[in-house]
Amino acid sequence: MLKKALLATVSASILLGHSLLSFPAHAQLTSAEEQAVKAQINQKLGLTVSQVQEAPMEGLYELITEAGLFYSDKKGEFFIQGKLYGLSGNVVNHSETTLAQMRIDGMAKFTKDMIVYPAKNEKHVVTVFTDITCSYCRKMHKEMEKYNDLGITVRYLAYPREGITNRYGEFTNGYKDLRSIWCNEDPTKALTRAKDGASVSLRICETPVEDEFNFGRQVGVTGTPAIILDNGTMLSGYRPPADLKALLDSI
Repeated sequence: MLKKALLATVSASILLGHSLLSFPAHAQLTSAEEQAVKAQINQKLGLTVSQVQEAPMEGLYELITEAGLFYSDKKGEFFIQGKLYGLSGNVVNHSETTLAQMRIDGMAKFTKDMIVYPAKNEKHVVTVFTDITCSYCRKMHKEMEKYNDLGITVRYLAYPREGITNRYGEFTNGYKDLRSIWCNEDPTKALTRAKDGASVSLRICETPVEDEFNFGRQVGVTGTPAIILDNGTMLSGYRPPADLKALLDSI
């Protein structure tokens, strides 16, 4: 019961709090200290750390990696996987705050690579990790006109649920289909056809699909659809148009 109450409190603070939060500038380690932590984590765990920064908890450091967010001490001698909550005032999920900023930064890198269904009278923009084999992704796409009519522009990032390669090192069908859609001369129509159940014509070109998938894994995507709001908050699962509009209006 206590666990459920805590999760409810934390969820509410996440959804309603990000629009009010300014993301703090983290003090950095010296270059030598940061490189030492990166080398230690890579040597011991095989993780590539792109950034090390001070966490809100004294003596703890955030490790931003290709596999997500982790924590360590200043020397990289201890490693923590989990979420960091602040309890001094309102309950604050500091891990989610950092992940939200990572999502904002990542979305900016993929702006030109998204498949976009724009609202004529745009009031909100959401970015959705999607796959064509996902039933709720298809349900959401069938209601695209309703989202757009409510002023919600929907931008898609690719997230093949099967992954990029199978255990034999071959590209999965899910990846090849999404790559073909992103390679299509008209990706918006190709994606709509695929979500309606049509077969996907093979296309091969340089696409951001693998990078988008890896970005999704890094920021906590485990299934589709995963909806990211402008403030970096991520909603897991399908949201009906009216419900999503009400939520967006409330933030």
